[in-house]
Amino acid sequence: MSARTARLRRLPWRLRYEIGGRWASTARRLAIQATHLHCHVEFQGPVHLGPGFSLFIPGNGTFVVGPGVEFRRRFTCEVHGDGKVTIGANTVFTYDTVIQCSTSIEIGADCAIGQAIIVDGNHKYQDHARPFMEQGYDFRPVRIADGAVIMSKTTITHDIGERAVIGAGTVVNTPIPPYSLAVGAPARVVKYFGPPESRPELLADEG
Repeated sequence: MSARTARLRRLPWRLRYEIGGRWASTARRLAIQATHLHCHVEFQGPVHLGPGFSLFIPGNGTFVVGPGVEFRRRFTCEVHGDGKVTIGANTVFTYDTVIQCSTSIEIGADCAIGQAIIVDGNHKYQDHARPFMEQGYDFRPVRIADGAVIMSKTTITHDIGERAVIGAGTVVNTPIPPYSLAVGAPARVVKYFGPPESRPELLADEG
C-alpha cells in the first residue's frame, strides 16, 4: 500500500475524530459557558470536552480548568452551593468520571483519572428516626496533588499525594502519601517509590 493510499484510507477517521472532534468540543464548551452565566466557569486554555460532558452548577459555584485538560467521554461534575472545583493543566479524564462538590475539590496538573467518583462529603445515616435522605452530609475538602494516577472503579473521599497511584477498585477514605501505591477497600499503602528520605513511617521498615 502506498503512502498516499494509506492517507486517503485514514481520511474518514480524521474527519470524524480529529477535525469533527475539535468542532464538537468547541460547541460543547460554548454551550457550557452560555448556560452557566450565573456562576464562575473558566477554561484557561485549550481543552477537549468529549461526548457526554455534563456540568451542573445551580448556585454560585466555581469550575476552573487549566490548559490542555482532556475530558474524553461521559464526564459529570456537580457543584452545589458555593463549592469550587479546580483542575490543573494537562490532566486527563478517560471515561465515566463523576465529581460531586459542595466545598472544595482541587485536582492538580498532569493527573490521569479513570472511571472514578470523587466526592467531598459522606452521607450521614445513623439517625434511626430520620429518613436517610434527610440526614445530610459530613463535608471535607479534597485535594489530589500533581501527577496522581487513579485507576478505574475507584471512590475518592480524601486527599491523594503527589504522583501517588490508586489501584482499580480502591476506596480512598484516608490520606494517601506522595509516591505511594494504594489498593483495597478501604485503601492501604502497599508500595513506596519516591525519595528515600520522604518514605512514610508506615513503610519505614520495608526498606
